[in-house]
Amino acid sequence: MTTPGRRSWRGRVRAVSTAIAAAAAVAVLAACGAGTEPTEPAAPAAGSAPGFPVTIEHAFGTTTIEQPPQRVVALGFNEADFVLALGAQPVGVRDFIGSFDEDTRAWARDLITGPPPEKVGGNEIDFEKIAQLQPDLIMGVYSFMDRSDYDKLSQLAPTVAAPSAETTTTWQEQTRITGQALGKPGEAEQLVASVEQRFADASAAHPSFAGKTIAVALAQETATTYVLEPTDLRAQFFTDLGFVNSTHTGAVSPEQFGVLDEDVLVVLGAEEDAMLANPVFAQVPVVSEGRTYFTGTFASEFNGALGFGSPLSLPYALEIAVPELSAVTEAVPGG
Repeated sequence: MTTPGRRSWRGRVRAVSTAIAAAAAVAVLAACGAGTEPTEPAAPAAGSAPGFPVTIEHAFGTTTIEQPPQRVVALGFNEADFVLALGAQPVGVRDFIGSFDEDTRAWARDLITGPPPEKVGGNEIDFEKIAQLQPDLIMGVYSFMDRSDYDKLSQLAPTVAAPSAETTTTWQEQTRITGQALGKPGEAEQLVASVEQRFADASAAHPSFAGKTIAVALAQETATTYVLEPTDLRAQFFTDLGFVNSTHTGAVSPEQFGVLDEDVLVVLGAEEDAMLANPVFAQVPVVSEGRTYFTGTFASEFNGALGFGSPLSLPYALEIAVPELSAVTEAVPGG
């Protein structure tokens, strides 16, 4: 199904990118007293900058950052967005895994004002390259580093890992942690509030989203799909708009395609024509009745923005997805 939203979103790219950059600039310039301050010593050491040193707890212990970082390596797969959103320029970044070209991402490219950051690995961490960059901070909240990685990295520079190895870090938490590490907790709080307001505004403008059940499914190379759990950050994008996540999650084989028949279905990672070529899938009512939003391949702008899941990319994703979701929701019986 082709909807007005899919036809017209490209024309909004420049305006959306400008709005995102402006929001980030406001957050960077905001007063630092707006949010919860990180734990600090009662009396800063002589010569310390305001707000430093700061100590951050994470899965592997604590990390103390003595001075405002000047050479940040953004080791997490989406970490560069969080650093850029708070006004810092990373000297090193991790390759984003998948087919999306992160170097062209519209929501962040205008914020890179210096030399392009060096790549410090993809599937594997390039420890030698990181050492060559002489970082004074390594941000790895979304890096999936293990204890061995952390031990090596912390020999190179203060390193911040995820708060827990057991649970997923939300974009709000990641923004606040980055704000603490950069000495900008107030700006981080304002950035979180700004993006949360974007979701609230979109939800209020589309009351038909509220309470509708939704299955967010990853297209697989085989004939199967995989319905995301409510804890998946990509699924939370839609529930934050008012939808209710499907109770049927996990792998779905063709003979089980009927469980996809929620009020709305979102298919991530495949074009519409490719999915409709499967007659069993095409006959599921949520598909045949036009209640399915096909987001395209994983190389698409929306899937890239959703995958980054940052305070820069999420407003961009909203601009693309909300008109599409509005169109398919209109096809739900009873509105």
